Amino acid sequence: MTPRKTPDTPKDGDFASFLEQDRQAGQPPATPDRDPPGEEAQPREQTLQDVLAYGEEPTEDFLEKFRALNEAPALSDEEMERQALDAGGGDGDPRTPE
Repeated sequence: MTPRKTPDTPKDGDFASFLEQDRQAGQPPATPDRDPPGEEAQPREQTLQDVLAYGEEPTEDFLEKFRALNEAPALSDEEMERQALDAGGGDGDPRTPE
């Protein structure tokens, strides 16, 4: 299967320059889940992509959540397996775990 190409697809795997161009463009691109059409901009949770790819200054809330994730204990293989089997996945059916 051939990957789908879009006009903004980085050439020859040059992802670093793609991110640099994206950062220079300023605002993150609008996406339906981030900026629903016809709605006023709502405050949203800052993402890692916002900080790394778009050069936004991390907020205190972002840093607090980031630290909490880094300080959380590692999950055991058994716990990861349990969570995977409990999650219904995209179809919500626990009989077909993702």
